[in-house]
Order: sequence, then C-alpha cells, then structure tokens
Amino acid sequence: MLDLIAIIVTLTAVLAWFNHQFIRLPTTIGVMAIALVLSAGMHGLSWLGFTALENRAESLLSQIDFNKLLMDGMLSFLLFAGALHVDLDRLKRYRWSIGFLATLGVVISTLAIGSAAYFLLGFFGFAVPWMYCLVFGALISPTDPIAVLGILRKANAPVDLELRIVGESLFNDGVAVVVFILLLGAAAGSEALTFTHAGKLFLLEAGGGIALGLVVGGLAYWLMRSIDEYRIEVLISLAIVFGGYALALHLHVSGPIAMVVAGLLVGNEARKSAMSDTTREQLDAFWELVDEILNTLLFVIIGLEVLLIPFETGHLWVGAGLIVVLLIVRFATIGVPVLLLRDQLGFRRGSARILTWGGLRGGISVALALAIPSGETRDVLLTVTYLIVLFSILVQGLTIGRVVSALLDKPNK
Repeated sequence: MLDLIAIIVTLTAVLAWFNHQFIRLPTTIGVMAIALVLSAGMHGLSWLGFTALENRAESLLSQIDFNKLLMDGMLSFLLFAGALHVDLDRLKRYRWSIGFLATLGVVISTLAIGSAAYFLLGFFGFAVPWMYCLVFGALISPTDPIAVLGILRKANAPVDLELRIVGESLFNDGVAVVVFILLLGAAAGSEALTFTHAGKLFLLEAGGGIALGLVVGGLAYWLMRSIDEYRIEVLISLAIVFGGYALALHLHVSGPIAMVVAGLLVGNEARKSAMSDTTREQLDAFWELVDEILNTLLFVIIGLEVLLIPFETGHLWVGAGLIVVLLIVRFATIGVPVLLLRDQLGFRRGSARILTWGGLRGGISVALALAIPSGETRDVLLTVTYLIVLFSILVQGLTIGRVVSALLDKPNK
C-alpha cells in the first residue's frame, strides 16, 4: 500500500507541474486530462501487444477502493474545507433558493433522470431494473463545485451566484447520499420503499447529521476559544474532521452533512470570536492546502480509473443521450424556477444558464456507482456515470468561465 501511495502522490506532483508549466488548465481539470491521456496511451500500447504497462497499472489501481477512499476518507475533508470558507451571513440570504436546489431539486432530478435512463438503457438493449435506474438518478444528481469554483472566481463571477453554487453543492451531496441509500436498499430488496421508512431514514441521516455537526462544531469552538495557539487550533480542526466523520459512520447519521455544518460553525462563529488573526491565517492556509492537494489527487485517480471501466459501444450512446437529458433536467428543475421567480428569489439575469451549465458532476457520483452490488447492472451504470463525469468536468468545467464572462458583458436587468 505504501508503494501505491508513493506512486500516486509522485505521479500527481509530476502531472501538476507539467500542467502548470505547459498546459495551464485549472489544476484539477488539467491533471485529470493528462491522466486520461496516459491511460489512453497505455491502452494503445496494450492494443499493439505491449501489455505489461497496462497490466501493472490495472493491478495497482485495483488495490484502491475508490468508494471507501472518497466516501469514508477524502469527502469529509473536502466538505469541511469547502464549508469553512463560506460566509454564513451571506449564505442565509439565499437560504430558500439553496434549500430548494439541494432538496426538492435533488428529488425531482432523481425521478426525471432515472425515468430517462430506464427508457434509454432499454432502447439500447440494456435490461436495467426500474429501481436501479432511480438509484442511478440519485447518484448522478449531486453537483460538484470542485472544478468550477476556481474558474468562477477567475471570471469574477457574481458573489450571489458563487454562493448559490457552493451552497447547493455542499448540501445536496448529503441529501443525495441519503436518497441513494434509500433507493439502493429498495432495489437490492433489503428495505421496503415506503414514505414512513423514507421519512425515518431522512430524519435520522439528515437530522442526525445536522445535530452531530452542531455538537462537534460547538466543541471545536469552545476548545479554540479557551486558548490562543494556532498549532493546537489547527490540530483541533483536523480532529473534528477525523473524529466527527468516524463518529457519524458509527451512529449511522450523515457524515457529509455533519462536516458541512461543523465547517460552517468553525468557519464563521469560531472565526469571529475564538481565533486570533494569526490563527485565522494559519487555519485558512492549512485547509486551502489540504483542499487543493486532495482535489488534485482525486482527479488524477479519476483519470486513471478509466483503465478499470468496462466500456462498450452501447455505453457511449446511452451516456451521450443521458448527458443531454441531464442538462435538460437540470434546466427544468433549476432554470425554470429561476426564470419564474427571479425577482422574488433575487436571481440576476443569466443565472439559469450559469446554474445549469455549472452543475458539474464529479467523484462522488463515481464513488456511489461503485457502491452498487457487483454485476452487469453495476457495470453499465458505472460506465455511464463515468462518461457523464468526464464530459461534465472536461467540457462544462472548461467552458463555464465563458458563460460567466458572457453574462457579465451584458447589462443586468
């Protein structure tokens, strides 16, 4: 395992350097693109008869449990780091629109995309049960702000839109995971899909996650307020993520939601009255670095994981169709309410386009797809998920800046 970690970290550092020196794409997108090229190169060599390199790479990658790595490891740090830098006072101004996007929007998206997936998969000859199509709808619904936020900031995106995208992404991860767990249990036959069961699960997972986040975040606030030593305070924040997420897993409550709530509490209340200027600077620098490193590692692994994905020609057609469906559903569930309620909810002109095109899918969707029980159904859904994630990051992620720039060039009405 140490050899594998050494190889991944070293490769990530080299790819990040190469991207910075020669390609100059946003770091996360750039390293993933280069990793994809390397994967394609190894596959090409294998096709020519030189199979040793690809076989060795596949052997190493098969040792990585991507679902466990992200869901039980990286995700807690990424969500805490993301929430840490969100201004809660500003976020409250958009609580209704963010609440809609992160809750009802996820449910509507799950049903609409799941229904479309059932039709397209059947049309192309893939017999995927209806419930598993809904599972797919749930896992592909959460948006991922990792790749797009840096681009939005460079394009001087309006703060209100940036906050909405961040707020939606932070909270819809937790909601989508709860919906995914509920539907997967029903699809596998281990749980009955009833409103009572769904309500209890959501209350336990989401409500418990919020409560735990308040507890661990409040504990961090109290500990930080009692001392003035930035090294210990940074360590406390690190312990909150490690300990809080582990406790959430044992208590069977939503770890993602707990980390978001704890991050918001530490990043706002503790920042205001429990930290010195030095602590604030050191804490921000530490978590920005953790966030950047983990994101870069994550996207390199996503780029290399293509070697393990079982592609078929039919998968490409289904993936292409679902990419179109996903954008249409995204606009319908978000764009239409934005257009109809623009004045009431405070949306500016062009918000619908940015929120639609900026709803990127990322590693969490791949990780959830890997949690589906092994078999032909998982292979199909995993491959389609992977294709959508690649399109989302490489195409939408690289063009969202132009959409924002086009918006800013027009007078606001």
